[in-house]
Amino acid sequence: MTSTHDGPGGRPADDVAREKVAQGDVPGEKLVAGPEAGGREPLEVVEVRTGMFGATGSGDTSGYGGLVRPVVLPGPSARPYGGWFDEAVDVLAEVLAEGGVRFEDAVEQVVVDPPGRHAELTLHVRRDHVVTVARALRDEQDLRFELSMGVSGVHYPHDVGRELHAVYHLTSVTHGRSLRLEVAVPDADPHIPSTTSVYPSNDWHERETWDFFGIVFDGHPALARIEMPDDWPGHPQRKDYPLGGIPVEYKGATVPPPDQRRSYS
Repeated sequence: MTSTHDGPGGRPADDVAREKVAQGDVPGEKLVAGPEAGGREPLEVVEVRTGMFGATGSGDTSGYGGLVRPVVLPGPSARPYGGWFDEAVDVLAEVLAEGGVRFEDAVEQVVVDPPGRHAELTLHVRRDHVVTVARALRDEQDLRFELSMGVSGVHYPHDVGRELHAVYHLTSVTHGRSLRLEVAVPDADPHIPSTTSVYPSNDWHERETWDFFGIVFDGHPALARIEMPDDWPGHPQRKDYPLGGIPVEYKGATVPPPDQRRSYS
């Protein structure tokens, strides 16, 4: 019986897995996008998972101990982006320039993913410029993304220096288009300016993202928990939050809480 923590030569399995990913030895995974993928740059590997069920520390009794799965994020896309995406990016760049902001200073990268007819446009925005970008997208007549569908959070513990992501889903009712803004901040400094001055309906969405992920939206009119009690410790949708749970009795046996059960990977 082997442990998922033991690779060849007694090295940690995750280290061995990362080497395999870097060398392109992981079957079925294509980490460098080619021309058929829209000419994107190599994908960003933020984590490498081993086994099937995510738990580690015990013997492999599942048969999936050798499974290696890289967690990747799509890299920046090359022009032409396709469809209306090029026009929207160009108009946004012009509007920002009129306000004295260079597009490159406000937007880290433009991502069009997945490739093909179902492609979606995501603008990765630096946090200091998220309000400026949102206002330009809302007010410019050729853009008119007047409706925000909300703000959500994502936690990538292994994306060092960019662990917490806030995602804004914007829709143009005028032009029948949708795009996404994404802002990444470090866990050590999880502050993002509030967008409630541009999209008032983001009020409770930002509260929920703070409640569950711990992202602090500076300038929010009343940033307080919205689901959990005010004195609740931590932010329960972060991936490093303990599973917790209570023991359950079932036919004379006791099923322990998730974080106390035996690992099978």
